[in-house]
Amino acid sequence: MTSTPQQTKARRLALFSVVVAILIMGVKFLAWRLTGSVALYSDALESIVNVIASAAAWYAIGFSQRPADDTHPFGHHKAEYFSAVLEGVLIVIAALLIVREAWHAFFEPRLIAEPWAGMAVNFAAAIGNGLWAMLLLKVARESSSPALDADARHIFSDVVTSVGVLGGLLAAVTTGWAILDPLLALVVAVNILWQGWKIISNSLNALMDHALPDEQQELIRRTIDRNSEGSLEFHDLKTREAGAVRFAEFHLVVESDMTVARSHAICDRIENALREIVPGLHVTIHVEPEEKRKLPHPG
Repeated sequence: MTSTPQQTKARRLALFSVVVAILIMGVKFLAWRLTGSVALYSDALESIVNVIASAAAWYAIGFSQRPADDTHPFGHHKAEYFSAVLEGVLIVIAALLIVREAWHAFFEPRLIAEPWAGMAVNFAAAIGNGLWAMLLLKVARESSSPALDADARHIFSDVVTSVGVLGGLLAAVTTGWAILDPLLALVVAVNILWQGWKIISNSLNALMDHALPDEQQELIRRTIDRNSEGSLEFHDLKTREAGAVRFAEFHLVVESDMTVARSHAICDRIENALREIVPGLHVTIHVEPEEKRKLPHPG
């Protein structure tokens, strides 16, 4: 299978995402070193997950674009979902590490050193992360890449976390309540756990061959109906998606004495019409004789 321009762009962007994640991680650890804040440390710990997840997404996107072979005759499309599951697991591990740090700091709260410089550095990292996540999400939608989508959504959650941490630290600095720092770290951990659970559950659901959205299935049904002239009916439509690839299969009933050539021409017409509305759709049509009809018919 030849990669589409959108898929090639997705893989290239995934590689750049690794570089961006490393830079952002460095900036966040700098913010932590300037302040000693547990909340900023928890934010920096999550950025380690971003680096690993971005690298996994880059590899998975490339692997998923490999052509079908003897051992994988249907292709390698689902590889991206494993990357997304890995990212979810890493997020959970990061959250547990944050809870550990926050728990110790909760009993020994300390005032934050150099708060303004540290918060300014972290704010710059949040802006960079937000802009990059927007670009990743745009390309993920264009290329239907679950790995890139998971990476983008995780980075967005990181941005939300950073904004929350900065707001809380501002309150801690202005009020002098040092206890707010570890409390913020715990809030960060809960948010990360929630994001990790969503990524894992969505990816596992897709690995179970989830059907296409209802509106897309209805569009496929209408297209088959409009282009099935010469057949008697179609039934048992089944759809699924694997990464950037969509699949549809159904049974097409024709007259028992119809030639193979005529039934094949009908199938070609339907397949071409379906690929126009869903580019790259893999279509499988099972041709059956008229005694296999399921819908009510005269006589």
